[in-house]
Amino acid sequence: MTGRIEVGVIGLGKFGLELARNLREMGHGVTGIDSSPEKVKIAKPYLTHVFQADGTDQQTLEQLSFQDFNYVVVSTGDSMEASILVILNLQEIGVKKIWVKAMSAAHKKVLNRLGVDFVVFPEHFAAKQLAYKLATPGMLDYLSMGQDVLIKEKKVGDWKGKTLIDLNLTNNFQVQVIAIRKGGTDELNFVPKATEPLEEQDMLVLIGYHENLIKMP
Repeated sequence: MTGRIEVGVIGLGKFGLELARNLREMGHGVTGIDSSPEKVKIAKPYLTHVFQADGTDQQTLEQLSFQDFNYVVVSTGDSMEASILVILNLQEIGVKKIWVKAMSAAHKKVLNRLGVDFVVFPEHFAAKQLAYKLATPGMLDYLSMGQDVLIKEKKVGDWKGKTLIDLNLTNNFQVQVIAIRKGGTDELNFVPKATEPLEEQDMLVLIGYHENLIKMP
């Protein structure tokens, strides 16, 4: 496939395995390691290669060619010490891009100090996304971009017959229409024409800061 990448995943718990499975479904190569024989057994049907190995051992990582992967994801269990040791070993053997699952705010802070390329805090992200979903009717997604950026749907309703040019939502509300769901169907029309009149049942898919989206009528 075009754009295929090779990814190493260290730690095949719930997060690591789910990430690896999704990457494989997208057609990418994934090599996973874990010290638990049970986790290795569960992961085997889904990954390109799986090994029972210790991710804190630098020689093992080098022998398995982790330095050649496009990305390495570190998702070790509950040990911050083990996570840090794995990262130092990966940096030592010259891994290009290191992504790490953080276990706490303190862990995230240490990872940032170590110069990790990307840090994800799944529990924090999921909790914040759910909070916004509960508090913002019509919200489709919460984007972690250092700001409270949301994707939200809004029914055209009283705006029927108007065009996106007429509404001028970017200037009036500082939000952007990224798609239109025509007539309430499931089909999304991305990059919609700004001169096409809107229908009452159309749904606008908007992206913007939370504070701007909630101000809209």
